[in-house]
Amino acid sequence: MDWHGRGLQCRRGAVSAGGREAWAVSQLMQTASCERGRGGAGPGEPLCAAAAAMEAAVLSGLVLALALALPSVALENGLARTPPMGWMSWERFRCNVDCQADPRNCISEQLFFEMADRLAEDGWRELGYEYINLDDCWAAKQRDAAGQLVPDPKRFPRGIKALADYVHARGLKLGIYGDLGIFTCGGYPGTMLENVKQDAQTFAAWGVDMLKLDGCYSSAEEQAKGYPEMARALNATGRPIVYSCSWPAYQGGLPPKVNYTILAEICNLWRNYDDIEDSWDSVLSIVDWFFTNQDVLQPAAGPGHWNDPDMLIIGNFGLSYEQSRSQMALWTVMAAPLLMSTDLRTISPGAKEILQNRLMIQINQDPLGIQGRRIVKEKYDIEVFVRPLAQAASALVFFSRRTDMPFRYTTSLAKLHFPEDAVYEVQDVYVGKIIGDLKAADNFSVVINPSGVVMWYLRRTALPVQPWHVVRQQAPGGGYRPALL
Repeated sequence: MDWHGRGLQCRRGAVSAGGREAWAVSQLMQTASCERGRGGAGPGEPLCAAAAAMEAAVLSGLVLALALALPSVALENGLARTPPMGWMSWERFRCNVDCQADPRNCISEQLFFEMADRLAEDGWRELGYEYINLDDCWAAKQRDAAGQLVPDPKRFPRGIKALADYVHARGLKLGIYGDLGIFTCGGYPGTMLENVKQDAQTFAAWGVDMLKLDGCYSSAEEQAKGYPEMARALNATGRPIVYSCSWPAYQGGLPPKVNYTILAEICNLWRNYDDIEDSWDSVLSIVDWFFTNQDVLQPAAGPGHWNDPDMLIIGNFGLSYEQSRSQMALWTVMAAPLLMSTDLRTISPGAKEILQNRLMIQINQDPLGIQGRRIVKEKYDIEVFVRPLAQAASALVFFSRRTDMPFRYTTSLAKLHFPEDAVYEVQDVYVGKIIGDLKAADNFSVVINPSGVVMWYLRRTALPVQPWHVVRQQAPGGGYRPALL
């Protein structure tokens, strides 16, 4: 995952900070300098200043390298046609490697065996949650004599191939973590440019189904070479491996450093911004960044290539019930991957109900793959989001940032840019209540709890007088209109 250290000067592009790089720095300052400049700060500010200077120097070369690379790096693996769903270890279990003191929660094969059991036996797999993803800290501290990555022999005594076999036998898929740099963010062996092909072959031989490639301890120039090279290497293995890149997050997430047209030719999904933390403030910061920059990010998403705002933290300690419902709804309207990071062995019934909402998942997995947009931002802290869906359907999210009391919000579908002559059947995604024959011109009210959402699924029941065409991004005049097929 992508570690940001709040207050550190040596950070990734213009992206502000979160907890993981700060943790990485505290671990690695004893053993490594900031020689690669990107994943954390080593001892001394001059090294970070040098990293910043290097970034400025290679920016023009990076853009050129990307343009030259485009014809030869197209991923074309046919994977991730809908946003990936599953479970990932990082946010909940971090880099806990002390299996003597904490055997139940340390990063070990036993943890992943147990989470695979839960996905297979507790109804998750049937809903589409199919990936079990290792994050950082699974590897031994050194490569073997042949230069190959190997898992920690005490914590993964049977090896990654055996873990993959166990996961596959349960109808699931295995994801693994790597880092394009001299070290991973946690100080384990990274994948330098000379290791790319070998590591891709190793992951394929183990039976890995997804690779998350982080970017700690690498320069912008190395990333411009390495991320496309890994795409080619994964394709060359002949094994279908979903490719998740952290590249844009290390370059500030926005143009001109990030070219999303080219990125979509290389990666199946990508991290754009800060790591999520177990807090509502963290969720809000991610939502703010994604929708502030929606004009850049929204067109980049689609079948086979997704923006990734990071893990779902529902079921942990930092979100209330209303906030948990909000994260699920907002991630769904963003067409985001649904990668849970919680303890599925002890998850509460309320959190499980949110994460297993069938209509929510249906919306998230919509085959059109159109990312939604924020279309209303009221001065009294109410926001409205819309996502066009297949079969002339749409999803609406009414979101309250208020903290005082429930708020009654009154509007109409026409005011939200739905065709004025259309008629809809509306279903409340969380409550299940159905409203029949809602005309676009009819006013309606929704009551939104503090930090909460009301989410609707709308299906057209009557055609407008003038048929509308699919609008993927913005309609003429700047207004955003849901798609009608």
